[in-house]
Amino acid sequence: MDALKTIAQDSMKKELPEFKVGDTVRVDVNVREGDRERIQAFEGTVIARKGSGVSETFTVRRVSYGVGVERVFPIHSPNVKAVKVVRRGDVRRAKLYFLRGKVGKAAKVKAQIH
Repeated sequence: MDALKTIAQDSMKKELPEFKVGDTVRVDVNVREGDRERIQAFEGTVIARKGSGVSETFTVRRVSYGVGVERVFPIHSPNVKAVKVVRRGDVRRAKLYFLRGKVGKAAKVKAQIH
């Protein structure tokens, strides 16, 4: 069991910015297409964070061409190259699943005032 904890600690060395549910983030993901690799950006609102430690994940939602698209990213995955906070959000919920039923301006998250 200690060996698994050691491996988990080694893989958690990645430096990521502090972000929480409601923030708009840009996630740079490593995409493999055949023998080539490229970085693809996915920008949207963080609607959930789950888990802890090496198995922690976060869900990002955006609306693309009128269709809601959600992706779940493991925080400590080697394919997640960078996470940049574009905008801070002001929410009172731990999970923003209610945004799935909202359309247009109703699906917006208020910006946090510093």
